[in-house]
Amino acid sequence: MHLLIVEDDRTIAENLYDYLEARGHQCDYADSIAAASALLARSAFDALVLDRNLPDGDGLALARRLRSEGRATPILVLTARDTLEDKLLGFEAGSDDYLVKPFALQELEVRLLALARRSAVWAADPVLRYGALEFRAATQALCLHGRPLTLPPKPLRLVAELLAQPERVFSRRELEIAVWGHEQDSSDNLRSVLHTLRRALGDDAPIQVVNVHGLGYKLVGR
Repeated sequence: MHLLIVEDDRTIAENLYDYLEARGHQCDYADSIAAASALLARSAFDALVLDRNLPDGDGLALARRLRSEGRATPILVLTARDTLEDKLLGFEAGSDDYLVKPFALQELEVRLLALARRSAVWAADPVLRYGALEFRAATQALCLHGRPLTLPPKPLRLVAELLAQPERVFSRRELEIAVWGHEQDSSDNLRSVLHTLRRALGDDAPIQVVNVHGLGYKLVGR
């Protein structure tokens, strides 16, 4: 992957750079929004690792600008701000994942690889289909038999993750990271989002989300 690290803490940036380069990724580095903007104007990146506390502003301002320009580059926000409100602000600004400092370098790479895989699927086919169910990544529109289904952001993120690989079993952890950007303390949170999605699909829908006992969940046709 070609990665852009936007981080003003030199030690953290060097650790990220060294680890990711050793893992075979190509990295560029910026210590401010202005420096990142200049690199983004010259090169395409597979993903961004974006700090929030930068010398010339909040990194989320860069995320918002990229999304307003229609750029879908995956963004992993890396920050010491760990409240639920901060995480929600990150997702609302257009980030795809959220990792709180301190963090494990191995986990950061795994999350970046997951974001890149999802982005590649959407780029290859911006419409994810499974039977009568369709999800358009660009407009975040979900349809069943051509009929629009209105869903909040979290169930949409959940169904997009499941639709990327229908019939594959996703663990609770994988789905929680896809929906919230991090694991949840209680499984009730994921169950609530699943309930919202299942209710929108309807009991008689040809596509359903089913539990696989002890393993997780998958999207199946019937």
